[in-house]
Amino acid sequence: MESLPPWLPTIDKAAGPLYLAIADAIAEDLAAGRLAPGRRLPAQRQLADQLKVDFTTVTRGYSEARRRGLVEARVGQGTFVAAPLMPVDAPPAPSRRRAADLSMNLPPLFDDGALTERMWAGVAGVRDGGGISLLLDYQPPAGALADRAAGAVWLHPRLPELEADRVLIAAGAQSALAAILPLLAGQGDLVYAEALTFPGFRALARQLGVKLVGIEMDGEGLSPEALDAACRTQTPKAIYCTPTLHNPTTATMSAQRREAIAGIARRYGVPIIEDDAYGALPSVPVAPLAAFAPELTWYVGGVAKALSPALRIAYVAAPDGRQAARLATALRATIGMASPLNAAIVTRWIQDGVAADVCTAIRQETAARYGIARGLLAEGVLKGRPDAFHMWLNLPPGWTRGGFLARLGPVGAGVVASDAFSLASAPPEAVRIGLGAAPSRDDAAHALTRIRDLLGEDPVLSIV
Repeated sequence: MESLPPWLPTIDKAAGPLYLAIADAIAEDLAAGRLAPGRRLPAQRQLADQLKVDFTTVTRGYSEARRRGLVEARVGQGTFVAAPLMPVDAPPAPSRRRAADLSMNLPPLFDDGALTERMWAGVAGVRDGGGISLLLDYQPPAGALADRAAGAVWLHPRLPELEADRVLIAAGAQSALAAILPLLAGQGDLVYAEALTFPGFRALARQLGVKLVGIEMDGEGLSPEALDAACRTQTPKAIYCTPTLHNPTTATMSAQRREAIAGIARRYGVPIIEDDAYGALPSVPVAPLAAFAPELTWYVGGVAKALSPALRIAYVAAPDGRQAARLATALRATIGMASPLNAAIVTRWIQDGVAADVCTAIRQETAARYGIARGLLAEGVLKGRPDAFHMWLNLPPGWTRGGFLARLGPVGAGVVASDAFSLASAPPEAVRIGLGAAPSRDDAAHALTRIRDLLGEDPVLSIV
């Protein structure tokens, strides 16, 4: 008999699809140690009664968690938290990416042994030149001055006027957003975002009790007309958006669109939270919203998508020195400081030119995989760009995203349904494909071929 009390998640019923909230809660509690591998979850009907939701909602939540590899169903016994894919003390594999899993949005692995050696040499250089203080001293919450200066250099192609004293270092973009949003909005406050938005920001808003409202999008992303109309009705505390290679649609705003969005924010006095996660990927730098409305924009330029997801470093440009000081206090309260060792590695790579070469290698590999996808999937249903390693697949008529995922699961090609991104009550029939998640081009081609073949089948077969 289990001695632990039954697991009961905290679910915000007003923050999007409930089944996704259940799966997210399992993931969050597993990551936080509140759920351990092997623990039995409540029976679906029992959990539905406790949460006062439909039985089918819990069923879908458990199914989504099972799709993510978080839980496993045992016939006649129930649903259990899944064991880790590999023992904690097992030696790391060359790559932990699964060949057919296109659900994660990772930069693609590139095949350049010399560049890889230069990356490791930079790590060794930090060890040799950093001294024992790099391991045993605290750093200022905004980051060491040398690392902030390197951040200004990294962002220079996009923000050439940015000074190091306005740059702060966070432990990844999510940590930056977690520090910025509470400075601008709190429980019950209104924040606008694209109708399809980053799931991490949705989760953060839900955690803080912030009301996140989706604004209509078009081919360039956030619609100025829709944003202006919404602001006339009710002024939000902030606008959150990803203007370059939007996740998940890859929409990228023109300079005219950026100027229009900045003008609306200035007209209503609304701060902008600009998530420029993919801003380093275009071969021709694109001026961010922060260049059009610097006095209003909290700019977040992480290195996860263009350099290294593992180092968890993001550079934040605050609107001015006063706001930078406020953010430094918030960073101290939330993360204490970003890892000085990780920040020093990125600084070394920037100084040695390794960072620029890694970004180029990722960009080239991304373009190659984009070409493979374009050769296999019809342009009418697939939206993407050569410099984006995620793509947006609008399902052909007759397909539902639930039916598509159900049929795709058995063939082992994972994608992400629009529900994860949508702020609308009726998400579009679409999925995101992560081209970079596959270990190689051949693996990506194999998974994309499975998707193409499935789209060629009769969607009616998915209706049960």
